[in-house]
Amino acid sequence: MRSAFDFAPYRRSTVGFDRLFDMLENSSLGQGQENYPPFDLIKAGDNDYRIELAVAGFTPDEIDITSHQNQLIVSGRKGEESEQQARDYVYRGIANRSFERRFALADHIQVKGADMKDGLLIIELKREIPEAMKPKRINIGSVEPREGGSAISGGEGRSGQPASTQTVDAESEHA
Repeated sequence: MRSAFDFAPYRRSTVGFDRLFDMLENSSLGQGQENYPPFDLIKAGDNDYRIELAVAGFTPDEIDITSHQNQLIVSGRKGEESEQQARDYVYRGIANRSFERRFALADHIQVKGADMKDGLLIIELKREIPEAMKPKRINIGSVEPREGGSAISGGEGRSGQPASTQTVDAESEHA
């Protein structure tokens, strides 16, 4: 099922937003999926998140967690039961079926670890923005002088005059 909104005009006039438009168009696909196993998404700090999935009846060996690009995939496959174990149940209310849950991760979200406790699979996530992408403060006047030239801020020009005065004088000579 495709989105009712047409993104074609925006795709033609933007560069580098293809992934965003793909996510918007495909977001309606996830609405028809099954809601098993149920999960909670918790913000544990400014850059820390936690996903808790209810996986009662599964052992850690039966669950697989994969992080690939910007997607986290959690899948569970139950092992085979013997006929004797299957016949002893009068009623089976705890889900015993295989599952696969996909979570879209934002940029710079890293999976830090996973643990199982009390029937919950707990996956720890952390946003780690690289130093090169963090905002940094630039101090005015912090430019080093270039070889054979003057610094951008304040230095003297070739004639010994301040650089800003020299520029004005050069423009008036050509006028």
